[in-house]
Amino acid sequence: MNKQNRLYLDHAATTPIIDAARQAMAEEASIWANPSSPHAEGRASKARLEEYRKEIKTALGWDGHLLFTSGASEAIDMVMRACRHDIYVSAGEHEAVLTSSGAKGYDDPNSHILALQSDGYVDEEALIKALSGTEGSLVAIQSVNNETGVIQPWDRLVDIIHAHEGIAFADCSQSAGKMPLPNTDIIALSGHKLGGPPGIGLLLIKDLSWLNPTGGQEQGYRRGTENGPYVAALAAALTHGYDWMDNARELRSYLDERIIALGGEIIASDSERLPTIAGYRMAGVGASAQLIEFDIKGISVSAGSACSSGTLKTSHVLRAMGYDDAVASEVIRVSFGPDTIKADIMRFLDVWEALYKRHKNGR
Repeated sequence: MNKQNRLYLDHAATTPIIDAARQAMAEEASIWANPSSPHAEGRASKARLEEYRKEIKTALGWDGHLLFTSGASEAIDMVMRACRHDIYVSAGEHEAVLTSSGAKGYDDPNSHILALQSDGYVDEEALIKALSGTEGSLVAIQSVNNETGVIQPWDRLVDIIHAHEGIAFADCSQSAGKMPLPNTDIIALSGHKLGGPPGIGLLLIKDLSWLNPTGGQEQGYRRGTENGPYVAALAAALTHGYDWMDNARELRSYLDERIIALGGEIIASDSERLPTIAGYRMAGVGASAQLIEFDIKGISVSAGSACSSGTLKTSHVLRAMGYDDAVASEVIRVSFGPDTIKADIMRFLDVWEALYKRHKNGR
C-alpha cells in the first residue's frame, strides 16, 4: 500500500515531528557547538541552550529546576535511583516507572504498588492507608494513562501525598502540551510524544537535593553533551502550542458513540479521559487479529503501550483495573494527533465494523 494512503492513529506511541520543531532543529544544527566549550561558538551555544530552557519553562508554567534528558525514561530513572525512602507507584504506570522503581523486574522491599480501581483511578483510600506512618516517600502516579487516557485527580492526590510529607512525582509524557501540568514536586516528560524528536526529554524538579550529583552537564546531575538541536526542536514543539484539543474531543466523542452503537466497549468510559487516547474492546476478537486487519487496511493502531521488543503482551494496566486476560487481550488503543480529522475516524470505523460483522457471522 502506498505510504500516502496510510492512516496513523498511534500518536500515544509517538507523534510525528511537527514542522516548527523540524525547522528549529535544522537551524540549531547549522550553528551548534558544544555548550561546554570555552570558545565563542561554545559560549553562544550555551547561551541559546539557556534561552531554550527559559522558553520551555514558560510554556509549561514551571518555576522549578529543569534538566534536559534523553527522554522520560532517563528522567524517571534518575529520580528512582536517587530515592532514599520508600517508593510507591500505581499499578497502571508505564513499564519505565515499574522497572526503575523496583516494582517490576526484581524484588525491592522498598517499592510498593498502589491499586487501581475499575475506573482506572488510583484508589485514594488505599493511598492514604499505604502512606500512614511514613515520611519522605516518593509517590509516582501518571498524569494520564498511556493506554486508557484516564486523567488522574492530581489536585487531590498531591494533597494526600504532602499530608504525609511525601514527594509527588508525575509522569506527564502523555499530557504535557495538551493540558496544564499538575502541581507536583517532580515531573518527567518526553519530546516525541508532543511533536518533538525522539531522544529528548525533561526532568522538572523543585529540589535538586532529591537527585544524586554525577558531575558533568545539567548542573552536575547528568553526564553527556547537551543535544542543542533536539532541545531547540522541543522548545519549538511546546511553544507552537496545542490548540486542537477541542477538535480531538469532538472526534473522540463521535468515535465513542459509534463504537458503542456497533457493539464495542469503551475502557473507562465514565472516567475523565484525555481526548487523544481511547481503549476499545471488540468482544471475541483478539487484539493481534485486529491489529493485523487494520494494518492490512493501511491503519496504524496499537494494543496497550509500545514496548521495546515490539511484541504484544497482556496489558498490566487492564489487569490492574480488574479485567481478566481474555477480555484484556481484545482491547486496542486508538490515539489522535493534531492532523486527525473526522474522515480518518470514519475510515477506522468502516474497518472496525466490517471485522466485527465477519466475526459475528463466523467468517
